[in-house]
Amino acid sequence: METIGLIAGKSDFPLLFAKAAKSKGIKVVAVGIEGETKPEIERLVDKFYWVRLGELSRVLEIFKSEGIKRAVMAGGITKSRIFNEALKIDGLMKSILVKALDKKDDTLLSMITSTLKSAGVELLDSTLFLEDLLPDEGALTKEKPALAQEEDIKFGSRIAKEVAGLDIGLSIFVKDKAVIAVEDIEGTDAMIRRGGRLAGPGGVVIKVARPKQNMKFDIPVIGPQTIRSMAEVKANCLAIEAKKTLIIDKEETVALADNNGISMMAVKI
Repeated sequence: METIGLIAGKSDFPLLFAKAAKSKGIKVVAVGIEGETKPEIERLVDKFYWVRLGELSRVLEIFKSEGIKRAVMAGGITKSRIFNEALKIDGLMKSILVKALDKKDDTLLSMITSTLKSAGVELLDSTLFLEDLLPDEGALTKEKPALAQEEDIKFGSRIAKEVAGLDIGLSIFVKDKAVIAVEDIEGTDAMIRRGGRLAGPGGVVIKVARPKQNMKFDIPVIGPQTIRSMAEVKANCLAIEAKKTLIIDKEETVALADNNGISMMAVKI
């Protein structure tokens, strides 16, 4: 039986991967990050280890001892922890932070990917076994976007793509062809709440991939919590990039959107 390593971050994304791998008969050895990874993952994998944020050398040691040659990175981290916590970062991670030209997600994750490769671990696409959760172009809910919302999607998609290309964030909040809020280090849900506070009811949330998205890490993800955040501020349309955005708990997400009068659309950008 093949064994794949899993570097598990926050959200249900790592849990979905573990379940999908198990259904394929794949053995999974997972590394969870304290304060980020959901403990439920322990019962979904064959072996599990906890590490602290910044213990990259420990991850490599675990993978070496377990004979891991291929791995997946699923789920992000709370990046603000890097700036506002006294983390015990190991020497290997410190060297990456020192050598990095900047602290953009894509920069740091690309360097971590290269470090894994140098240690003999190939990082695979994070959507492995989960391709059916990347929707094709088209409406996802019973509720279809109104004409004004379609215009906001057309207006905002290009801008969202440019923002994503700058590695600032993958989501924006639009209303009446005006950008109200842009996702930054705070994350999508906080951006949605901020946009709703600023613009009031009726906003459109757009989530896209980077122009040259590496599907091995930090792909755009939405789920039930995204819809709950939108319902909280009465935003009523969500557009995601088709075949690039992963939907966690797709049935629940779409049902929540329908129940709250939120239209969901996968668009080609």
